[in-house]
Amino acid sequence: MKRLGLYLFTFATAAAQPVTIAHRGASGYVPEHTREAKVMAHAQGAEFIEQDVVLSKDDVPVVLHDIHLDTTSDVATRFPDRKRADGRYYALDFTLAELRQLSMHERLDHKTGKQAYPKRFPATTGGFRILTLDEELELIAGLNHSTGRVAGIYPEIKQPAWHRQEGHDISPIVLRVLAKHGYTSKEHACYLQCFELDEVKRLRSELGWKGRLIFLMGGKTKADLSEVVKIADGIGPAISSIVSSTTVTDLTSQAHALGLAVHPYTLRVDDLPKGISSSEELMRLLFDEAKVDALFTDFPDVTVNWLKKTKSR
Repeated sequence: MKRLGLYLFTFATAAAQPVTIAHRGASGYVPEHTREAKVMAHAQGAEFIEQDVVLSKDDVPVVLHDIHLDTTSDVATRFPDRKRADGRYYALDFTLAELRQLSMHERLDHKTGKQAYPKRFPATTGGFRILTLDEELELIAGLNHSTGRVAGIYPEIKQPAWHRQEGHDISPIVLRVLAKHGYTSKEHACYLQCFELDEVKRLRSELGWKGRLIFLMGGKTKADLSEVVKIADGIGPAISSIVSSTTVTDLTSQAHALGLAVHPYTLRVDDLPKGISSSEELMRLLFDEAKVDALFTDFPDVTVNWLKKTKSR
C-alpha cells in the first residue's frame, strides 16, 4: 500500500489539466455503482471514479447513491415486508448479508416506476450486485496495478446527519476504510465530498481528515466561499450554478480567486440543461469559458475524448 501511495502522489501533483470524474461509474452505459460500471469507467480513461457511500445495518459502508434501495434493486420483491411506514426500503435496515441477496438494476423513477433514462441499460435486467466500499477500492487498486494507469477515487458520504439520527455514525467508518487502502493525505488521488457543510467542518476538525475535501453545493445552496476555503479544497456545484442557458456565471472565478477548485455535476448526454444543444457545447462553456477544474459525467468517454481533442489543438 505504501508503494501505491507514492504512485498516487505522482498522479495527484502532475494533474494540471481539467479531469473527468466518472459519476457513479460509467452510469450512462451500465447501472450506477455496479462493479461493471466502475470497470468501464476505468477503461474509458476517467481520472477519478466516484463512490457514494451509505451504511448497512451492521455498519458496513456500501456503495449506493441513495439511502433507499427500491429504485435501484429488487428489494420489494425479495423483502416485501421490510419497508418503513413511508413505503420506502432503507439500506440501513438490512445487513450486508441481506444486501448481497439483492439484484441491482438501472434506476427507476420512484413516483412512476418507469426507467429514469429510457435509452440506458434495460431496467430490472443484468443481475448486478452491490459492492462494499472496501471491495470497490480493492477493484480500483487492482485495475490501477494491472493497467499501469492510475484512477483516483472520489467518495461521497451520504446524509451523515440522517445516519446519526438513526444511531449510526458513518463518517469515521468511511475514514477508516480509506486509511486501510492508503488514502490519508492530499498527496493521494482521493477527494472526499459531502453536501452537509457541518459534516465537512467535522471531517476536517473533529475527525482529522487530512486529504482533499470538497463541499457539495445543491442548485439552490448558498455558501460563504471565504468560510468554505478555511476547511475545504474545492466546491462541487450543480452545473446550473455555473451555466444558465448559455450564460456563464462568475461562481468559478469567485472560487478560483480564493484558491478553491470547482468540480460541477453532472453532464448527461441524454439529459442536457435547457438551452444547451449538445454535450460539446456544454463542455465548451464549462471548460473553456468558466474554466472549471473537473466535471462529473455519466459518460466518461465523452468528456475524456473531448478534453483530449482540445488539448491537442
